[in-house]
Amino acid sequence: MANLDWSKCPAVESIPGKVSGAWVFRDTRVPVSAIFENLKTSPMEEVLENFHVTRDQVLAVLDFAAKSSQAQLETL
Repeated sequence: MANLDWSKCPAVESIPGKVSGAWVFRDTRVPVSAIFENLKTSPMEEVLENFHVTRDQVLAVLDFAAKSSQAQLETL
């Protein structure tokens, strides 16, 4: 995940001074990394409820990560 260029994902933003500049879901203070960590152990519905992000937001980030990772693998 660290090698992904999150600036190309329209669902997220990084603003200096907002959550220490971490990549967060646009117009929220929810770090993208928190969603990935919680999806490891919790069902999607629970994560959505606990973090107050939408399914569309999470799916956009997961889709971006999957496509970006696949593109990186294809260049190897």
